[in-house]
Amino acid sequence: MPIGEDAIAGYTFKIEIDGQVIAQFKEVSGLSSEVGVIEHRENNLSGKEVIKKLPGQKKWGDITLKRGKTDNKVIWEWHKLVMEGKIDEARKNGSIVLYDYAMGEMARYNFVNAWPSKASIGSLQAGGTDVLMEEVTLVHEGIELA
Repeated sequence: MPIGEDAIAGYTFKIEIDGQVIAQFKEVSGLSSEVGVIEHRENNLSGKEVIKKLPGQKKWGDITLKRGKTDNKVIWEWHKLVMEGKIDEARKNGSIVLYDYAMGEMARYNFVNAWPSKASIGSLQAGGTDVLMEEVTLVHEGIELA
């Protein structure tokens, strides 16, 4: 890392769906991409085995969003579209935007054709003192750093 470059803090971010900030979230995980490996084995002219590794299928991790439960129902309404079989209406593009310490945009991870495959709330406990958490899992068809 060159001198003078600061690492980005992991606590300054927002989530946009179709260009709109949908809610405040405590945690985002699953931002990943992967390329599978194809091993191709062959023998060269002298009979020696040669192994070549080639790029295979692309895969992207599911994005998990967590937040304190509020009366905002946007996640559950979006998930309801999927449950009702309205997948074309449910597919949305989005971004996870990271900020520097002065709140300037540092990075933007854009994902396409996302829809919530799972929505859940944490456990309920009488007498508990923890904030009730809400979690949603987004599946998508690709992610890239813009």
